[in-house]
Amino acid sequence: MKKKPSVTIMFPFLNDWGTVGSLVSLAIATTMKYTDDWEVIIVNDGSVKTNKEALEMITGIVDRGKQIKIINHEKNRGYGGALRSGFAIASKELIFYTDCDAQYDPRELSLLMEALDSAGDKENIGMINGYKIKRNDPLHRIIAGRVYHYLVKTAFDLPIRDTDCDFRLIKKEVFNPSTGSGRKPVRLFENTGTICTELVKKIDYQGYKIIEVPVHHFWRTSGKSQFFNFKRLYATGNNLLKLWWKLKIKKDYYH
Repeated sequence: MKKKPSVTIMFPFLNDWGTVGSLVSLAIATTMKYTDDWEVIIVNDGSVKTNKEALEMITGIVDRGKQIKIINHEKNRGYGGALRSGFAIASKELIFYTDCDAQYDPRELSLLMEALDSAGDKENIGMINGYKIKRNDPLHRIIAGRVYHYLVKTAFDLPIRDTDCDFRLIKKEVFNPSTGSGRKPVRLFENTGTICTELVKKIDYQGYKIIEVPVHHFWRTSGKSQFFNFKRLYATGNNLLKLWWKLKIKKDYYH
């Protein structure tokens, strides 16, 4: 009988109380079609007190089996910092993550799971990466997103078509490869949105294959984008330049 993989469901959370409950429920229901060995990790990245309390109340209602873990950052560490915290304690074979703003449908995790199951050379696959069929955002965000994607794709020679699609299924082994595999662990250091570029580039650098799957993208129904403001754009641009120098010029993938 074919062994079912265990799955970590992970959400970075920042004041997304309006959508987190339904997203967690849908992700759990979808994951249970494939395995009964799962966990949910929600990284609360410095939300205001009322949102923190709402998160604890909502997950308490959803979590009947005590399989939901909440990591609380007292201060905001940035998108990359939230993901790094989640990756660090994820204990299952596969890690699925997406955002809490409901711009992606957790039920489409099925598309990622099926792509992995039907793929050849499974041992060398490191990640199933979603890409947006159509981006449903205001025009300025669509333009900025395309400029950002082509910039990082060209600068870092990335093997995917949609770097900022935060709908991914990652093998835990990329962070902890088995002895004798010849691969070194992927270590992440970025604290801003540049972590997505760092993640894709380092998985590719270690020789893993990345499969892409089309997914739907929806209008934001709750919360506010944390990326499209001058302060964060400046920080991201500055960190992106430093990351490019580190990976492409210095060839330093481990510090």
